[in-house]
Amino acid sequence: MNFKQEIARRRTFGIISHPDAGKTTLTEKLLLYGGAIQEAGAVKSNKIKKSATSDFMEIERQRGISVATSVLAFIYKNKKINILDTPGHKDFAEDTFRTLTAVDSVIVVIDVAKGVEEQTEKLVEVCRMRQIPMIVFINKLDREGKDAFDLLDEIEQKLGLNVVPLTYPIGMGYDFRGIYNIWEQKLNLYDEQNKPKISEGIDFTDLNQPVLTDKIGQDAADKLREEMELIREVYPSFDREHYLNGTIQPVFFGSALHNFGVKELLDCFIDIAPPPLPKMSDIRMVHPEENELSGFVFKIHANMDPNHRNRLAFVKIVSGIFKRNVPYLHVRQNKKLKFSSPNTFFADKKEIIEESFPGDIVGLPDSGNFKIGDTITEGEIIQFKGIPSFSPEHFRYINNADPMKAKQLHKGIDQLMDEGVAQLFTLEANGRKIIGTVGALQYEVIQYRLEHEYGAKCTYEPIQVHKACWVHPNDPKNEEYEEFKRIKQRYLATDKDGQLVFLADSAFSIQMSEQKYPSVKLHFTSEFN
Repeated sequence: MNFKQEIARRRTFGIISHPDAGKTTLTEKLLLYGGAIQEAGAVKSNKIKKSATSDFMEIERQRGISVATSVLAFIYKNKKINILDTPGHKDFAEDTFRTLTAVDSVIVVIDVAKGVEEQTEKLVEVCRMRQIPMIVFINKLDREGKDAFDLLDEIEQKLGLNVVPLTYPIGMGYDFRGIYNIWEQKLNLYDEQNKPKISEGIDFTDLNQPVLTDKIGQDAADKLREEMELIREVYPSFDREHYLNGTIQPVFFGSALHNFGVKELLDCFIDIAPPPLPKMSDIRMVHPEENELSGFVFKIHANMDPNHRNRLAFVKIVSGIFKRNVPYLHVRQNKKLKFSSPNTFFADKKEIIEESFPGDIVGLPDSGNFKIGDTITEGEIIQFKGIPSFSPEHFRYINNADPMKAKQLHKGIDQLMDEGVAQLFTLEANGRKIIGTVGALQYEVIQYRLEHEYGAKCTYEPIQVHKACWVHPNDPKNEEYEEFKRIKQRYLATDKDGQLVFLADSAFSIQMSEQKYPSVKLHFTSEFN
């Protein structure tokens, strides 16, 4: 297979939703169809010891939620599928937002009973801004839920999408009979007695055939005919070009837990979803077909294997072919690095690969060279854009609870901060360490991982900080800057990279500082150059 054919057969997408909409279950079932796993793990209950394949961190198994993005790859119908399963919980939204820079399309999962929820609105807004093609999967049809048309209206109004149903439910909850696959013009019947069995579609190009009544009953048949008529009148017909431009969004219905409607989603997805797309750098658009390699780090995971204390940098290949043991330029550090054991992923299982193509996600073992947003190339000095960093919203002192493990604590904090889950600040006045996070739940995750992965224990103490502001004086030598540092001394800290940060205790304090010291610029993220 040549280079262009390899690019054309790749599909790299993210799955996003509000917590509990069934995102991780859907990921599992997609893997099941791809033959990547033989049996799905139950995600519903902490009592069930089997957990979802993509939730491989111990804390995820205990809590039943995803707290880190997982990367999973498999082959389906000769297409190479790369799934990025993201956390749904708002406290881990940073990880999700960064992951959205590495995908070419997205599947949005919505719970049939709860409809559109707050976290879904935020994530879809990001996808809309970036014009990422979206497919909507309405999940849990085997439960009582909202009327299908009401849900479609809600998606259009709350998410600002222009929907096109490609499958449609026949009943819901107790009356659920199956779905009509508009895309393939097939009828898929739901067998409650044999839930795990994958139903084969019955060809049904004409719903007026009397045999439809034999299959689903008179009332259900009449209702389906009526609703299909309405769909043809109300919704636009599917146009792939419009989907790729982000102006229409196909909608599928199903029940991921019972394998229902997932195959229809996957079969259509591999037909219509985009292959790897071009990405904008600071100087030009980079196209996948270019011969020279380029890629960027969108995630760092410390301690993938606790026995080896190793870090992995997740790199999305944008152009060219990535080859093992070939030196590439680390643009920020301006030095050449080569990688003897680049990995491809299947949740926490990894395989060493010889080469990777645009669209693929490669794990590079890293001893501390990479930061989120770093670019690797064959020599060109470029930086990919749009990888967000966030100002923390919660702040706490971190204390060592076991003086014998100071070294382990230092190493653990150092590595976990590199993942981008939180930020570390060291007070100038007394050297005390402060951790800033976007979500409060991250403190629990950090504490858990420090103890279970690094053998270190920590405690937290509250501190009154409203906002972290990175300090950037127009002239580091002028008197105004010196006075600012003297007056604000007890509120000043340095971040992990040694940049000066003003930990303001209130919005008023920021406002007064900006008025009194106009030559000292305050920024809410560390990347302001």
